[in-house]
Amino acid sequence: MTTPTITLPGLHVVRSTLARVDLRAADDDAQAEREGLGLMDVRFSPFNTWYRIDSWWEGSFMERTVPGAFKRTFAAHRQAKNVDAHNIKTMFNHGQDLTIGQKLLGTIDEIAEDADGARSSVWLWDTSYNRDLLPGLREAAYGSSFMFQVIREEWNEEPEKSDDNPDGIPERTIREARVFEAGPVTWPASPTATAGMRCWSDTETYYDQLERNDPSRVQRMRSQITALRSAGPAQQGTPAGPGPATARPTDSARSHSAGLTPAQRRERLYPTLKG
Repeated sequence: MTTPTITLPGLHVVRSTLARVDLRAADDDAQAEREGLGLMDVRFSPFNTWYRIDSWWEGSFMERTVPGAFKRTFAAHRQAKNVDAHNIKTMFNHGQDLTIGQKLLGTIDEIAEDADGARSSVWLWDTSYNRDLLPGLREAAYGSSFMFQVIREEWNEEPEKSDDNPDGIPERTIREARVFEAGPVTWPASPTATAGMRCWSDTETYYDQLERNDPSRVQRMRSQITALRSAGPAQQGTPAGPGPATARPTDSARSHSAGLTPAQRRERLYPTLKG
């Protein structure tokens, strides 16, 4: 059973994978004449590969991206040039590194969907902080991650158990996403991840770090989500419990249903798009 296409307004989610970041030298004379440190390839979202999400902010489910999911956001980036509203950024650790901060790493020369996934090729500027990253980039020691917002998706609420989804939890297919940033990260995947593509939600880490700089914004979002989760409708004639009124992001995502099914919970949390 699938649900109507929905959106997650205002929530920027983060996915990190073991897909490594590669550094290569300039491959033509024009590139060689540019001032910089070389081209960095960030392959940040392999297609048609299921991975599990367990997130206080998002819930527990299986997820995958499919070809075409990034077509519009990449086109908007190419058309925007230096207009910030649509320009995809490249930072280290999503701009949360204590030394580098939100400094950009370079210029995106190409951003595209390859047959197997989404990729950006970034011309690294010759800066002191990029030189500090060079040894790790040359050794392919960093993984990749990207920050995005879901625009169009499909849900299977009651999938059969499978090798990819042994617990039979809901499955989300991301048909379209808006990408804000993609780049190398230090911790590319959870050490507890199972076999297959190792990917997990780094949304918790991102918002924990963001809270240091903008605590009121994060607290408003957290309060809104916990309030909506607490306001679940009665189930079988019994009023919904108080819900996670005092819940923190470290609590188990499974404990925040307030007696709702995944579809009912999303209908309360996120507006459903018609048509």
